[in-house]
Amino acid sequence: MLSIDFIRENKQKVVEAIKNKNRVADVDEILRLDDERKEHIQKSQTIREERNRLAKAGFTPENVERGKKLKDELKEIEDKLLITETELNKLLSFVPNVPLNEVPVGKDDTNNVEIRKNGDVPQFSFTPKSHIELATALDIVDLERGVKVSGYRGYFLKNEGALLNMALMMYVMQKLVKKGYTPFIAPAIVKGFTLFGTGQFPWGEPEVYKLNDDDAYLAGTAEVAITSYHANEVLKESELPKKFVAFSPCYRKEIGSYGKDTKGLYRVHEFWKIEQVILGENDLPKARQIHEELQRNCEEILQDLKLPYHVLLMCTGDMGEPQMIKYDTETWMPSRNGYGETMSNSIMGDFQTRRLNIRYKTTSGEMKYCYSFNNTALASPRILVAILENYQQVDGSVKVPEVLIPLTGFDTIKTKSSK
Repeated sequence: MLSIDFIRENKQKVVEAIKNKNRVADVDEILRLDDERKEHIQKSQTIREERNRLAKAGFTPENVERGKKLKDELKEIEDKLLITETELNKLLSFVPNVPLNEVPVGKDDTNNVEIRKNGDVPQFSFTPKSHIELATALDIVDLERGVKVSGYRGYFLKNEGALLNMALMMYVMQKLVKKGYTPFIAPAIVKGFTLFGTGQFPWGEPEVYKLNDDDAYLAGTAEVAITSYHANEVLKESELPKKFVAFSPCYRKEIGSYGKDTKGLYRVHEFWKIEQVILGENDLPKARQIHEELQRNCEEILQDLKLPYHVLLMCTGDMGEPQMIKYDTETWMPSRNGYGETMSNSIMGDFQTRRLNIRYKTTSGEMKYCYSFNNTALASPRILVAILENYQQVDGSVKVPEVLIPLTGFDTIKTKSSK
């Protein structure tokens, strides 16, 4: 959430951010309500001061009568203040973060800018198969029974597919722990304040599964729980940056994607994810360094897996509401004849931490809101799409990335008839 002072001092920037992120918010009404709020606060303060003077003046019938009137006036003002603040906070919750100057202005993903590519796109001497064809023939994924048991977009990972998935998770966790990140297994069931705090609500609420219990939801990323871990706390400057790597099951309705990637493992309702989350100082130059560190981490993972990828600087219309800047890392997937998103890396500034009230005390004693950051380290089964399709062999088998062989216990996934 942006502070009202920032909005007042940077009105045009905020208006442009709302427009460029394809959102709707009434900045003029926000400022009007803030003026009204200040007026109510001033009036209530004036009434309190008069009540204090009456109390010091001593008991008289006139003072008693005046005191009763002031009490009624104060209640009326406080009721109005509550209404004003409630409406103001509601409108503020719909104001997105302001992008950094280098973020390209654009309506959708066609305006994203490629920063770099890495790795060679495989050239097959045979007609390559899709991950669906490969996984079905290798008996490592069961989509038909997945739909029967789980519903639309359901799936089972089985046999070597299950082991490969577990090996990926363990490899990435171990890699980032060695880099100094604190490992977590995060809850998938979260309270509403975490989703509001991280900026999933109000914009992404249709994508979130709500449980029957009061105030219980299924999170679509460990970012939600981990960023909220220190909600309503004051940290020490010496503790920052706090670096976390968290595994969690994840759930998304994918309401806005019906008709897109309806078959296979690319877009599913239930998946596993390892997320990098950092809380850092309220300092943009340091924030840029952390952002690049997170980017190096995810690119190293793809390099370790020897998967070709490219990195995009996301435009305003495709970057999401809380972000100041966002990189997407997309991995080559032969069946798409193109790249598919596998990682998203964002600086959130103090947008989330204001909502979650996460602050730190500087060495000079000043209180500041932390900056928050997040980047996918691994999302599965989507990453399996890239591995199966890029590592397929002419006989229909699939090689296992070399770094995963010690964790899987096998170097090739073969058809059952060829074993």
